[in-house]
Amino acid sequence: MPKFLRSLFAQVLLALAAGVLIGLFWPEGALKLKPLGDGFIKLIKMIIPVLVFCVVVHGIAGAGDLRRVGRVGVKALVYFEVVTTIALGIGLLMAFVFQPGAGMNVDPKTLDAKAMAGYADTASKLTGGGAAEFLMKLIPSNVIDAFAKGDVLQVLVFAVLFGCALSMLGARGRVISGFIDDTSQVLFKMMGLIIKLAPLGVLGAIAFTVGKYGIGSLKQLGMLVVLFYASVAVFVVVVLGSIMRLSGLSLFKLLRYLREELAVVFATTSSDSVLPQVMAKLRHMGVRDSTVGLVIPTGYSFNLDAFSIYITLAALFIAQATNTPVSTADLLTILAISLVTSKGAHGVPGSAIVVLAATLQAMPVIPAIGLVLVLSVDWFMGIARAVGNLIGNCVATVVVAAWEGDIDRARAKAVLDGEFSDRLEAGDTAPAAPAASAAPGNAGSAAAAT
Repeated sequence: MPKFLRSLFAQVLLALAAGVLIGLFWPEGALKLKPLGDGFIKLIKMIIPVLVFCVVVHGIAGAGDLRRVGRVGVKALVYFEVVTTIALGIGLLMAFVFQPGAGMNVDPKTLDAKAMAGYADTASKLTGGGAAEFLMKLIPSNVIDAFAKGDVLQVLVFAVLFGCALSMLGARGRVISGFIDDTSQVLFKMMGLIIKLAPLGVLGAIAFTVGKYGIGSLKQLGMLVVLFYASVAVFVVVVLGSIMRLSGLSLFKLLRYLREELAVVFATTSSDSVLPQVMAKLRHMGVRDSTVGLVIPTGYSFNLDAFSIYITLAALFIAQATNTPVSTADLLTILAISLVTSKGAHGVPGSAIVVLAATLQAMPVIPAIGLVLVLSVDWFMGIARAVGNLIGNCVATVVVAAWEGDIDRARAKAVLDGEFSDRLEAGDTAPAAPAASAAPGNAGSAAAAT
């Protein structure tokens, strides 16, 4: 077998092509392949909570300096808010300039409210209680419940507290820390085995989609979808590209390094499906364990860049389609509300529509029933949302690590330049992160163990 065909990336591409053909020529059979995609994602989600716990706890306990961990957390949140605001602004700007909903002249009274009933109820629960209620939801009612539900943010809160307490124990905590690290290695071994099934998951997901919606659904998505893809591309290339350049690394080399994960996310429309593999690859680049463990899971809820573009773009699209006048004050209100509602997206069923409904409910000037117009193309927009969100979180991790001095720059450049293998075998783990004693900004000189 040629070397290229042995790579996961090539196998995923072949699965994509096969899925399209099966969906096109055998739609009845394609619909029956849906469990392949669903099962693959469930296998990945099965290990995510425990893996996040192990990586975060071991990273914090091994950091040796809780103040450093605190700085990483604060810097990550500051970065998330700044970049998310830029993403929201791009969504508003693109909708305002290109007017994707203009001329549709839809009467909100003619739209079917039944299609939105379930989403509206969930949206009310999401926004009910405001910021205080949202913060309370971050605290699990009990630890077992957080792991059982797979709530990554709740697991993260417990993991940070556990890691800090373990660090404070000093030598007494080394046995537990070692056990947790060994457990994470077992989980990465499991991840390596599961990720080999990615081509089957991709085949099932794309075959089902083409079989259900038809091949035309892949090319005739409409002005809104095209504009959304263009907006995400502009954000990734211009905004994230500039941020990476300021950090001394290349965005396009990072995308090439993560090409297998991006291909899987493209087909499954779920960034959860590659979370363990992405964490392993960022560690392999030379990013400190604790930084990867803190930034990536937190970013899945607080740094949804492409999702933020979607929220503002879709809201203004609905206003234009229903001939609802929107003032400058209304635009600023949409921006402010979206900064809050977008943070509750991860883990909510039908999250895109739910959070958009929550945004519109908090701002009644735009008829929420207009969401029915977006439902038909939401899946296609979900592809760019998932891919854009993943890229944004990977860039955030690299940037925060560079900001704090938690990345071995020499190794990162070597990995991105292809001087190290970018394929992780089952259970392959990262080299040692830069030493905790390295001064911020000088991590590039620290030699990473291989």
